[in-house]
Parts: sequence; C-alpha cells; structure tokens
Amino acid sequence: MKLAERVHRFRAQARGALSVVSASLRDPRSWRVLPEFSRGGVYADSLQDQPVASDRRPDEPPNPLWDFFVNRDEGPGIWKWEHYFEVYQRHLRQFVGEPVDLLEIGIFSGGSLDMWADYFGTECHVHGVDIDPSCTNYERENVSVYVGDQEDRTFWAQVKRKVRAFDIVIDDGGHTTEQQIVTLEEVLPHLRPGGVYIGEDVHGTMNRFTAFAAGLVTRLNEDVGDWNAMEPTSFQRSVHSIHFYPYLVVIEKRLAPPSRFTCARHGTEWNPIPMRPE
Repeated sequence: MKLAERVHRFRAQARGALSVVSASLRDPRSWRVLPEFSRGGVYADSLQDQPVASDRRPDEPPNPLWDFFVNRDEGPGIWKWEHYFEVYQRHLRQFVGEPVDLLEIGIFSGGSLDMWADYFGTECHVHGVDIDPSCTNYERENVSVYVGDQEDRTFWAQVKRKVRAFDIVIDDGGHTTEQQIVTLEEVLPHLRPGGVYIGEDVHGTMNRFTAFAAGLVTRLNEDVGDWNAMEPTSFQRSVHSIHFYPYLVVIEKRLAPPSRFTCARHGTEWNPIPMRPE
C-alpha cells in the first residue's frame, strides 16, 4: 500500500473513531463494543478475494430501472453508481403499479424523476427536494418539488405538513454526514408501514453516517424480557430490517408491528444422537 493511501486510511479511521467515541460518551454501553468494532475493520482489511468457482451466472430477471438508465441517450441526465440498480430492484419492485409517494432528495438534472415515474407507473407521485430554486422547473403533473436545505429541520416540518407520508425516500442530496443523519431522523417516522428508506453515496471507511446507522442496528438487536419471548421495543416494532451495501444504507419499515419475538421449539429429541457402535 502506498504511503498516501496509508495516510488517507489513517485519517478516515481517526475521524470515525472520534465519532464513535463521541457517541459512546452519550451512551456508555457503546464502550463495551469498541474493541470488536475495531477488530471487524481490521478483519475486513485483511480479507482476500475468494476464488471464483464458476463463470456461470443465473439468469437475472429484467430490471426496468437499469434498462431506463442505460437507454437514456438524451434529455435530463441521470448520474448513478451502476451497482445501485440491483439494490433498487430488490427493495422497491413491490411498489410497481401501486399508489406510491416517493421522495428523492437531490434533483440535479432531473433525469431520475423521469426514471422513478416510468418505473412505478401512473399511480406514483414523485416528490423532489433540492436546495437550488431552479429545480422547480421540473414540476409537472405527479411531480412536486420543494426547495430547501435538507439539514434544516424547519424545512422538513414544512414538507411533512404538505405530504401526509412517504412510501419511499431516496437521499441523494448533499451527501455530508450531518445532512444524511438529520434527513434520516426526520423522514424515518414519516415513512408509511412497509416503506423503504435508501441513503446513497455513503463513502469512506469510518463514515459518521455509517456509525449512526450501526447504532440503529444495535437497537434492532436489543432484547427485553424473557429469553423465549422478548417484548419488542418501539424501534423493533417500527423497523423491520437494516441493510448495508457498498455506498448504500437501506432501512425497511414493518407492515405490522410484532407483538413479541418468540423462540419456539419443535421436535422431541434435543440431545446429540449417540454414536452407534462399530
């Protein structure tokens, strides 16, 4: 590894460590996992590519979002990492053809507004947020644009008064960690049951937004009550799952809150089966 790369990695790790320490001061329980947090990062750095067993790949189902993207030869531009499209299809395809309110933060050239409207269909209303007032030029039937700073909680209060709730939120906005954290804090309670949040362009090791999302994971694993019948916390009743991908964080809301988490047993034999004599 070149010296410049080592210095860059050290600085990123130092910033991330300071972020974790700062959070730990507010929640003393976090101190207990700092060694394992560091251990996981060291292990990830040491993990080598696995040999490819076969060049065969299963046939992938059609992905209309990818088709729209690669065939966008003219008109308002779309700027996305190509590996995002498999993630979009995995988490959003259940909304196709349904009445859906989608919020995209970060409009830029407006091409993705067209892409979402094409993908989800005529029952979709696309809501765009951008700090640039000229983005209001993209407003049309079933496309609304709100101008403001995504780090401004007063702005979010205004947006949420205008829109009852969202089914999908895609944060492709300013990309600073504080913007991403504030946005998630404001929109997650405003997602409908079964809704999906996607935070894009979460770059760098020891990213502060990644640390924030990892803090959510610790609460997703919280256990309260009897071992065989845990009482879900408010967060567990609301959030179904949290997914990490390269540069992406995806959070899915629950359709219905669980009454409890039950660890059930089925069967009659529980001890290891004795070895038969030779």
